[in-house]
Formats: sequence, C-alpha cells, structure tokens
Amino acid sequence: MWCSRVALLAGILSMSFSVVNRGSAEDINHNSKDGEQSAAGFATTSTDPAGREPADKVLLAAMKKELARAMGSLGKSVDEGKAETLPPYFLSYDVADAWTTNITAQYGAVLRSDQGHSRDVDVQVRVGDPKLDNTHGAHRASALNSVTLPLADDQAAIERTLWWATNRGYGTALETYLTVKTETQVRAKEEDTSPDFSIEPPVKAIEPAVKPSSVDTKMWEDRLRRLSAIFKEYPHVYNNSVSLTVQDETDYLVSSEGSEVVTPYPLVRLIIFCSTKAVDGMDLYREETYEARTPDGLPDEKLVAETINKLSRELEALRVAPVTQPFNGPAILSGRAAAVFFHEVLGHRLEGQRQRGQEEGQTFTKDLGKQILPSFLSVYDDPTLASFDGVALSGHYDHDDEGQMARRVDLIQDGVLKTFLMSRQPIASFADSNGHGRAQTGYMPTGRQGNLIVSSTNQVPETKLRQMLIDEAKKQGKPYGLYFEDISSGFAVTNRRSPQAYSVIPLMVYRVYVDGRPDELVRGVSIVGTPLASLNRILVTGDKQELFNGDCGAESGSVPVSAIAPAMLVSEMETQKQAQGTAQPPILPPPAVDGGGK
Repeated sequence: MWCSRVALLAGILSMSFSVVNRGSAEDINHNSKDGEQSAAGFATTSTDPAGREPADKVLLAAMKKELARAMGSLGKSVDEGKAETLPPYFLSYDVADAWTTNITAQYGAVLRSDQGHSRDVDVQVRVGDPKLDNTHGAHRASALNSVTLPLADDQAAIERTLWWATNRGYGTALETYLTVKTETQVRAKEEDTSPDFSIEPPVKAIEPAVKPSSVDTKMWEDRLRRLSAIFKEYPHVYNNSVSLTVQDETDYLVSSEGSEVVTPYPLVRLIIFCSTKAVDGMDLYREETYEARTPDGLPDEKLVAETINKLSRELEALRVAPVTQPFNGPAILSGRAAAVFFHEVLGHRLEGQRQRGQEEGQTFTKDLGKQILPSFLSVYDDPTLASFDGVALSGHYDHDDEGQMARRVDLIQDGVLKTFLMSRQPIASFADSNGHGRAQTGYMPTGRQGNLIVSSTNQVPETKLRQMLIDEAKKQGKPYGLYFEDISSGFAVTNRRSPQAYSVIPLMVYRVYVDGRPDELVRGVSIVGTPLASLNRILVTGDKQELFNGDCGAESGSVPVSAIAPAMLVSEMETQKQAQGTAQPPILPPPAVDGGGK
C-alpha cells in the first residue's frame, strides 16, 4: 500500500493534478451556470430554468427501476419449460456524480484552468450465496463492472447503460462462480472458512445532493498567479505549482437488499508544491495542502504566501544539507510524522481482509485480546469526525462505499488489540461490517482506514521530549538522535511473499547532538523496519496531537484518509539512504526575475 500527503509525486511532479475521488479521473468540459457570487469567488447554481427533474431524482429512479427489472429477470429462462440458470443473489449500483474545477499556476502563469463533469457507476453482481459466491479467494474483482453513465439527466439513456453493464457483469459473475466451485473441490481446505459476504440490514439515508459550484475563475487565476510568482524569487526552486481543486460529488447507492443511500462529498483543496535538485543529483521537494469543505475554510492569501516563502527557504537549506548515513538509534517523530507512521506500520495491518487468505502475512490475526502496543497507547478509527482543531479531515464520511453507516471502531485499548476494520467481507470471529468498506470508483470495497487516531496516557511536554531524546542517545553511546519533523508518504507490505516491512519517506530530518551543538538538517533519509519490533520501542509521547491528511492507495484504489497522533520518542529507529537521481542540476541559470533574461 502506498500512502501520501495529497497531491504529491505523480500528479504534482508532472505539473497536473486531479483529486483522487470516487468519480472518474477523466474530466469532460462543462460550462457551469452563473449564480450569485460569494466573497470567496464561488456561487451555487440556480434551479434548472427548463423545469427538468433534478439529477438526484432522475438517477435514483433509473437505478431503482433497472435494478428491480434485473433481479426479476436475470438467471431465468426466456422460454417456458427450460431449466433456470443461477440468478444473482445480490446486485447493487453505486454512482459517483462529480463536478470539478481545477486551476494550477506556476511561476506567475496559469498552467491549467478547466471545469469538468463525470458520472460513473460501479455495478456489483454476486452469484451463489453469501457463504460462497463468485468473489471467493482471488476472484473478488469478478463482482464489479464499471462504466461511464450519460451526463444528461435522461432516465431512458441511463437505464439503457445500466442494462448493458448489468448483463455484462452478470455473465462474468456466473462464469467465475463456476470456476470458484471447481477450485473449492480440488484445493486444500482454507484456514479461514468465513462466508464471502455479510448479511446486513438495508440502509435508507437520502441526503440532499451537493450543488455544482460556479467558480470565479478570473479571481482565482489572478490569486494563484500572484502566489506562484513568489517562487521566482528563489533561483534554486526548479519546479513549483499552486493548485486549487473544487469538487462537488454526490454518491448514489441502491441495492437488491433495499438499501438507498445518497451522500454528498464537497471538497476544496489548495495545494502548494516546490522541488529542487542537490548538486549530487538528489531530488528534494516540499509541499503543503489546505483542505476544507467550502472555500471559506481555506486560508487567506497572506498566510499562503508565508507558507510558500517558508517552503522555499527550507528547500534552499535542504539542497546544501549533508546526506545522512544509515542509523539505528533513538528518535523523535513529530505528531504529524507519528500519524503517518501509525497509518503505515499499524493501520494497514488492522484492515479486516488482511486477516484471511493464504497470501496475507496476518501480522496480528492471532493477537486478539493480547497486548501489541505499550499499555499507555490506544488507537481508534472514527470516520464520523469531520474536523480536528478546525481543519477538515480527509477521512470523514457518513456512509461507507457499501452503504453502511460510518462508526467509531476502538481497535486497541490500553495496548490490547480488540478488533479490526471491517467491510462486508467477513473474517473469523467477525461476521459483520463496522462501516469501513471503502473504495475508489472501479474497485471492490475492502476494509480501510478513515480517521485513525492515536491517544496516550504517558505524555510529557515536547520540550521535555527533546531532552529525553538527548538522554537516551547518551545512554546508548550515540553522538546524536534524530528528529523527524515532516513525512510525506509511506509504503507497507502485508503479504507473505515479501518481507513484512514498511518504509516511510521523511522530508525534514534533523540530527539532535548530545554535546550541545545546534541541530543539523540532513537529507536522503528513509525510515525502514518491521512492525512488531518498531511499535514496542515507543517510550513516551508528547502532549499535543497533530494531523496528517492524505490519500492512501491499496487494493481497493485510492481513498482519502486522515491520521492523528502525538509526537513520540522511540528508543530505536532504523534509517537507510534514499535512492537518489544521477542527473545534475540545470547548467544554465534561470532567467532574471523581471523576465528580461539578463
């Protein structure tokens, strides 16, 4: 699994950005209607002057009608007297209807400014019964068929597309189910014989669909031009972008069980990114993301400008900082760094589907009721929380992608493992969902993290935490300990065919010397290790929690996540050198700031 702070790596490095959402990544140009302008530069569209039915009514009507028709017909013979084939026992339609606006500027000029509308549906068909169906084992994806729906609110056209996708999905599900039945007869008995699907009561929760926003593109283009122009003052910032993304998405789910769920997902993000290259070819970058539910929640231009200057100065310092050497000793993880650490090292291993299947490492499967963390630490996941200290949480949702109500799950209490994050894929001892079935459009939902929160009863002020780091380094005979201020991303391996290890990539790392020398910024650090060893080396935590917002990629696609944790002192942290590039920095200096090229 790969997790990152929003808009890093592939999207930003290529200078284009598309928010990872439940809708399609492909944008289709659409001119929004004009509306009343707000101070933030946004307006809500007015009612359709043609008097047509709104999209939410048209979509739901088409989905419900075609679902009922399919469940009443599929698997039944057209000609009387012929034997029936297998009908589906479960069918669902999950539509993501998303309106997006993207504006990106670089060095004071606009790179991208567009608006789009996408509408995609995941059709899930299950054949057999909940105990054994076509999704068994390695065939989980056979239940899903994803297609693009018409953008027009044309019920007949939508029904026709659903009909075609359903028939195609049913054919795949039926063929795969026959394969599954054969495999279960010839293969050895599985260790976990849990059913393939949990039986849940139907959910009916219809929220108002989010209205597509109209963005004052000129105002925002001008603002992003001014902000991105700041980078011109820093000659060693070789790449940069300031991006605004506005996404108004509504998800519609109907199922043959009787569930009807409509959930709005409004999201606004402002992303700052900048990168440089050291003399030895090492690529370095800094970034910051501001997230809100509405544009009014974004910071003002002055604060963003201050952030850009800060990130640029840090880049200038990083490019001349010494390269780290492999290290194994005491370290402090800042609160944000600790949040990423727990998301990667622990969170993924507590996702339900990782407890079954002979390919999974099952790190903690047999540890229910046992202590797996120091007794002063507790961990829970609560997607119902919408914000933390006034900041919107990426991992918030009201219903998961299987229509189940989001709920708080206490995973670890006083160091003792209590449960796992469950979708509707049962595991031994846990037959039901706990509202954590999540997926990007085009992927089957699995148990995933939402808002992972770490709390501690062994806290000290962070100033004391620093002195404890120095004392621990002296005790171990180390000349310094490490302080990890910021972490960008991480990678965790949970299957048996690879080492059960993790790697996280810090951005800002300091050596804290025991002899009183000033802290020294270093670069090229990668934290590595194995979870069982690392988690039990936490000695004490700070007294303030900090937030990580980002996107996490796994087998069910990329989903927005959050993690919250206090700073932590760890007795041993192992690091290695990062891979670095071989290309040298630009030979020709950049043009003059005034654009004259002198």
